[in-house]
Amino acid sequence: MASSLWGGDAGAARSERLSSHFSNPIHPRKNLWGIKSTAVPNVDGSINNTEKEDEEDVVDLAANSLLNKLIRQSLVESSHRVEVLQKDPSSPLYSVKTFEELRLKEELLKGIYAMGFNRPSKIQEMALPMMLAHPPQNLIAQSQSGTGKTAAFVLAMLSRVNVLELFPQCLCLAPTYELALQTGRVVERMGKFCVDVQVMYAIRGNRIPRGTDVAKQIIIGTPGTVLDWCFKRKLIDLTKIHVFVLDEADVMIDTQGFSDQSIRIQRALPSECQMLLFSATFEDSVWQFAERIIPDPNVIKLRKEELTLNNIRQYYVLCENRKDKYQALCNIYGGITIGQAIIFCQTRRNAKWLTVEMMQDGHQVSLLSGELTVEQRASIIQRFRDGKEKVLITTNVCARGIDVKQVTIVVNFDLPVNQAQEPDYETYLHRIGRTGRFGKKGLAFNMIEVDKLPLLLKIQDHFNSSIKQLDPEDMDEIEKIEY
Repeated sequence: MASSLWGGDAGAARSERLSSHFSNPIHPRKNLWGIKSTAVPNVDGSINNTEKEDEEDVVDLAANSLLNKLIRQSLVESSHRVEVLQKDPSSPLYSVKTFEELRLKEELLKGIYAMGFNRPSKIQEMALPMMLAHPPQNLIAQSQSGTGKTAAFVLAMLSRVNVLELFPQCLCLAPTYELALQTGRVVERMGKFCVDVQVMYAIRGNRIPRGTDVAKQIIIGTPGTVLDWCFKRKLIDLTKIHVFVLDEADVMIDTQGFSDQSIRIQRALPSECQMLLFSATFEDSVWQFAERIIPDPNVIKLRKEELTLNNIRQYYVLCENRKDKYQALCNIYGGITIGQAIIFCQTRRNAKWLTVEMMQDGHQVSLLSGELTVEQRASIIQRFRDGKEKVLITTNVCARGIDVKQVTIVVNFDLPVNQAQEPDYETYLHRIGRTGRFGKKGLAFNMIEVDKLPLLLKIQDHFNSSIKQLDPEDMDEIEKIEY
């Protein structure tokens, strides 16, 4: 398996450096306690301000998708139920429990096992027989990162390649440069025993002279660059493409111009080309886009996960100000045996202030907020998962999608509110849903200024759940709290 990025071996070297960069941990500053922290305070204990400190972190869909790809190196067990809607309901629905049942080439099986995949994931069980069927079938699939969807469509591409034909046969579109590289890494790893199959990246910076004879069978790129290669530079003959993959469709739709570019590319493909579309969410806009671009598809949907508060005990503490909140937090932290905790702040400024306070008191903490790169966020989350820090202080960038089994407590240092300063119910649900995962019980504590109590009461009414007041000075009461 060979790749081409900025040409031949240089491209492979670049890809390798990126791979190394993604996997290397950050080496943060050590404080006097010998505890690692990702925040770097000044000598006086303050942290340099940024223009956006008082703003809430806006969740970037593409960044979130890449983050999930980086931190989910192995398959996760999805709690979602899979729904399959076939274009031909009378056709028998096949599923597989082993990769051997798919009758794959030996070199592909070796590649799958070398990646650590021992059996198909839930979505792969249903999707792979459809994706590998003869004649090829189109598919629209909903799947989160970590459930095996990238490996599934990569397997489909590698299976369809004719190694004797030296021209592009499979085309995969991703919304960003970084996501394209991540998909390419999966192609390279899974196809490492397919010595005659090569991949090339149609991404920014990979400047190919007009008229170049592109002999790589798999092209992975972003819509703008692929459009340029196909129609302006005439590097790719779309009429020869056998498999077309559109990954992260929800991110594509969220990115200006990408959906139109993708449709233009799709319209130039031959009618017999197999088309595969994947999206983490299936809002109406995604459905409308998918129906425009994928004719006569099979559909795989994940039934919406119902986050429940039933196994999470919720408390609130009335506080006067930020320092009062911190003292209450310390009392709770000292009175309860904690596995690991996530503390949510509404702004970067509060998150940084709290990080410094906890560091100075000798706690093992890490800070995760929006000004960090995706690679830095992934490294911090991995360190937290490995137990190197016991407390993760974060903004809403970590409110969903990050599952750490050891998390037993979630603290809302600030209540989540929307622009109208009303409770953000969905964010509250996803925040405290970071505990009580995988069938376990969890605890959630809300630090509330007196004037914010009406917001908490609205949250309690909205979810029809009980949020009990806690006296942070009553250590006997705190010590009686059990999971």
